[in-house]
Amino acid sequence: MRLFLLWLTLSCGGVQAQTLWVSGAIEDSITHQPVSGVSVSVISDTTKAVTNAFGLFKIVISGSPAQLLLTQNGYQPKQVTVKANDRLLITLSPIRKQTDGIAAAKASARARQGANPNYGNVGMGIHTFYNETYGATYENSFTRAAAHPVSAFAVDVDRAAYSNIRRFLRLKEPVPVDAVRIEEMVNYFHYSYPLPPKDSIMALYSHYTSCPWEPAHHLLQIALRAQALETDSLPPGNLVFLIDASGSMGAPNKLPLLQAAFRILVNNLRPADKVAIVAYAGAPGVMLPATTGDQKEKILNAIDNLSAGGATAGEAAIKMAYDIALENYIPGGNNRVILATDGDFNVGLTSDAEMEELILQKKESGVLLTCLGVGMKNYKDSKLQSLSSKGNGNFAYIDDLEEATKIFAREFGSTLFTIARDVRTIVQFNPELVKSYRLIGYENRVFEKDTSGEDTPGGGIIGSGHCSVALYEIVPQTGKTITDTSLAAVTIRYRTPADTSLRTLQRPVPALPGAFEEAPDDYRFAAAVSLLGMVLRNSAYRGCGNTDMVLQLARNALGRDREGYRHEFLKMVKMVKKMQR
Repeated sequence: MRLFLLWLTLSCGGVQAQTLWVSGAIEDSITHQPVSGVSVSVISDTTKAVTNAFGLFKIVISGSPAQLLLTQNGYQPKQVTVKANDRLLITLSPIRKQTDGIAAAKASARARQGANPNYGNVGMGIHTFYNETYGATYENSFTRAAAHPVSAFAVDVDRAAYSNIRRFLRLKEPVPVDAVRIEEMVNYFHYSYPLPPKDSIMALYSHYTSCPWEPAHHLLQIALRAQALETDSLPPGNLVFLIDASGSMGAPNKLPLLQAAFRILVNNLRPADKVAIVAYAGAPGVMLPATTGDQKEKILNAIDNLSAGGATAGEAAIKMAYDIALENYIPGGNNRVILATDGDFNVGLTSDAEMEELILQKKESGVLLTCLGVGMKNYKDSKLQSLSSKGNGNFAYIDDLEEATKIFAREFGSTLFTIARDVRTIVQFNPELVKSYRLIGYENRVFEKDTSGEDTPGGGIIGSGHCSVALYEIVPQTGKTITDTSLAAVTIRYRTPADTSLRTLQRPVPALPGAFEEAPDDYRFAAAVSLLGMVLRNSAYRGCGNTDMVLQLARNALGRDREGYRHEFLKMVKMVKKMQR
């Protein structure tokens, strides 16, 4: 399915003048995984091609029809008849037939887990991660409500930590503590809280229950659901793809994976959208000037022609990308730079502080920033997380082709189209009922002082249709009789992208907690994800929580798991459990 979704994007490339092309994707007939390194040759001709890390190829034929010969070690050779402009999905049969059902199942599992060394990050590179950088994260502690009744934090729509953690687990490597950002794990998933009314930008929900990992405590969840715009109603996009093509990007899980990811994005562009491409190595260069979304073949050709080599001049490239975005600025549109890199800048400004200052200057232009991280071994998570935060943007990590499909196809609107900015959540706790509270995650987005009375910029962004979830662990006051008094008052403050006026949304939280087991599936599943984050961090606040509890909570809260992400989460928990033995 993953390969087929990417193969569909090839339909955007047609036949060029005077040249006859055939393109396609090749997969294993049993596992349906992409087959890299397949030799594709034109019979009675010298033209040859080789499938890339994702099983894709493109080859010139001298006449139509033509005969292609496909060969690869371990597979039966295959001949196919093709015509100009064909876009093929071809299966190759392994030479050794699996007659034993158990052996076949094991072979299929091996293939899914990375028997193909060029697919995603699985099984690739050396298992050394000491050159990756992560910003230090210190868990929020419990705060006395009597002394500090107000808690405020910027809303987070980043999801990079979850897919990065998945990468470590697939490689059977320990997950660095600072790579675990619990809010990004929780917000990776889709939650089915109702959309706001048509005349509203956002809707606010809360649930308050007992806490499964600390029976004496309670758990409060706050969910913010944004308006979902139809694709045709989304504002026109002015996008600049800023793609790292330096020498460090030569691995199959870096630039080739990004090329595949951007192909998926291009397939979703509309005629009203514009795309420019800047690639940078020793010096940045414009690979494609601003081009309308209906010229997909031209855009795809520019993507396909990228190659890795040279140093990483990130500073100059970022300046060039923002300049191009400003030259093509669309008032009221989605003006955005999409930076795709492993984050290893080494020419010009390179420190996190220097790059942050550069992005802070550029964000005043009204151009937003989306950061896409890839790779391993020298991946600079700390830099990309900081840049996206400073640039009024979002941040994702692409570990395989399925993640690219999730970001650029299934969640196209929430990834690239901002509904609200400067979004912050302010929770005013009632000290009579709350002894202390702890915000789970969001450590890098907490406001240190009470800003509830200030009309100042600052906060996060939320995309079309996105649901942002946060959880508080509550230590209740003992010996108090609960009446109709509210536990807390929740206020959401935000601005729309085109308006500087401050808007608010408020909701009281009832004081009486319900039973955790009777809470909605979404509530309980988010709690399970939070607990896994605490387990991975070996948190002092996880109480009696462990992987067995995570599995139990998640299994009972799968709900309607259309995309299979929640079932995949169960597999990840089992990986953690196995590594702990």
